[in-house]
Amino acid sequence: MATQSQPQPQADGNLYDVEQVRREAKESMLKGAVTADYPLDLQRAHQLMNEALAAEILCVLRYRHHQIVAKGIDFPQVAAQFAEHADDEQRHMMAIAERIDELGGDPDFNPSTVTARASTEYGTSDVLSRMIEEDLVAERVVIEIYRRLVRWFGNDDPTSRRMFEKILEDEEEHANDLSDLLAAVDPRSEPSR
Repeated sequence: MATQSQPQPQADGNLYDVEQVRREAKESMLKGAVTADYPLDLQRAHQLMNEALAAEILCVLRYRHHQIVAKGIDFPQVAAQFAEHADDEQRHMMAIAERIDELGGDPDFNPSTVTARASTEYGTSDVLSRMIEEDLVAERVVIEIYRRLVRWFGNDDPTSRRMFEKILEDEEEHANDLSDLLAAVDPRSEPSR
């Protein structure tokens, strides 16, 4: 039995009717990349992506703040790590925003609602080990959420799925970096073996 993501062949055995595909493409030109056969709920896709966008915006801000504060604490190697992660989060933010736009949505950069929509928190610490912990918790939160997004988009939207897979790979690397930093800055934070 075929599922929604497995198109049925036409009566003549072809996978699609090229004339019908052309007609639909011409009728919906203003929808950009969204074609008539997009199988997911677009409003839900926009909502999920805007939540991810909010998390990335907050991560950029938190990492930039930590980058500056860590310099004042005289830990240039940690500040450099925060700067690198902020750059990565900026790329993630823009990739998600651009994908929302491609899918006909409005990327929500509204600063007054970012914290309410974000799965991560901004953080308030001025102690280096606590800053690293805040960043590590945020990375672990988005790792779990992005894994779920990868499954949700699945084969129905492989472009969005691949984007989140790439972001997930970066976030896992960030979590590993931060875990190593935390152990170096605060040896008491290492798990007992």
